[in-house]
Amino acid sequence: MRRWLPKSIFIRSLLIVLVPLVILQIVLAIVFYERHWENVTQYLTAAVAGEIDALIWMYNSPDVDEAVVIGESFFQLSSHFVPGGRLPERTLARRPTRVERHLTQALGGLSTPFAIDTTRSPDTIVSIELPDGLLVITIPKKRMESRTTDLFIYWMLGTSLALTLIAAYFVRQQIRPINRLARAAEQFGRGIIDVSFKPSGAAEVRRAAHAFLAMRERIRRQIQQRTIMLASVSHDLRSPLTRMKLELALLGDNEEVANLKRDIEEMEHMIDVYLAFARGQGEEESGDFDLTTVIHEVASEAPSPVEVRVTESLPFVGRQGAMKRCLTNIVDNACRYGRRTVLEGRAGDGAIIVTLDDDGPGIPEAFRQEAVQPFVRLDSSRDPNLSGGGLGLTITSDIVRGHGGDIVLASSPLGGLRVQITLPSN
Repeated sequence: MRRWLPKSIFIRSLLIVLVPLVILQIVLAIVFYERHWENVTQYLTAAVAGEIDALIWMYNSPDVDEAVVIGESFFQLSSHFVPGGRLPERTLARRPTRVERHLTQALGGLSTPFAIDTTRSPDTIVSIELPDGLLVITIPKKRMESRTTDLFIYWMLGTSLALTLIAAYFVRQQIRPINRLARAAEQFGRGIIDVSFKPSGAAEVRRAAHAFLAMRERIRRQIQQRTIMLASVSHDLRSPLTRMKLELALLGDNEEVANLKRDIEEMEHMIDVYLAFARGQGEEESGDFDLTTVIHEVASEAPSPVEVRVTESLPFVGRQGAMKRCLTNIVDNACRYGRRTVLEGRAGDGAIIVTLDDDGPGIPEAFRQEAVQPFVRLDSSRDPNLSGGGLGLTITSDIVRGHGGDIVLASSPLGGLRVQITLPSN
């Protein structure tokens, strides 16, 4: 049952309104309308049967012509007499119509044989066998059938259609705030702040919207606090490092001083890496830009040549600086560990796919999930002579997922590592 239910809340809400309405119309058609048509047909056929009885009496009177005139003028019954005529032989039995059934019951008091035919013309023909001939009476269809039948159907369909349109309008008005809330949440998940979003709609939807706005503000404050804290830590650490560099410069050049200088440089590099990680979800505003331009900029600034394969424009909405840092990290890693690097960008089904391949040592499949975790170094599995802060792929993953995308590590056709980034298309 759940598999056949529509997924859209608009269709589900509309079904909640329409299903009882349809069931009500069906019940009315079966119970009320059917009973109504039966009663009306019974009353009309009883009246026609009385007129036929009066017409037979007039045909038995001396003035037959007057009977014809009276029948057509007052009873709206066309009649003619066939001298010596007799009723035809009975045909194969068939299911009688409602009119035939009620008219047969109403004419049951006649002392003469009769036959009812509703198949030869739109009107009903009643043949009555008299002693000296056959009386044929043509009864108009409207005399024995309710004209309100079509009216009932038209009113039923018309009101149902009107109620459906009204219900669809109000349901859509109620669902629109939910769609706006979902769109604002989706954009925030991609790092886009919709400043025009305001709570609206029903009380429950407004409550959810206020909760979303409060959550969004808390997350923004946490990001700001993290960035400010790491910036403060960086400033506090750089001051003693600067003093240490000055003191080492006064000591002269020897092997111990050179080792201490290398340690200080490594500490400064680590501080820069940690700050870059903190800025991954920083305060940069989102905007429209062409990802193809960013790809070419990253390739041109790489430490070694990068082969770029992008043949089309890739419009994207996000933080341009963050995306550049993201691509710079993976390109620098590829250039550091391999000799050949290929950077490709293309548009897929509702997504932008950026793929980076290198011919370096790669990352074993068992360590790929661990490679995007913070402060995890896999240099022993790639090149032990190269080291970093352990945050390169973490920063990349943080930025990509902050834009609503995903990152996958796999084996490259070049023999090294493949980094595939999938971003939602706008």
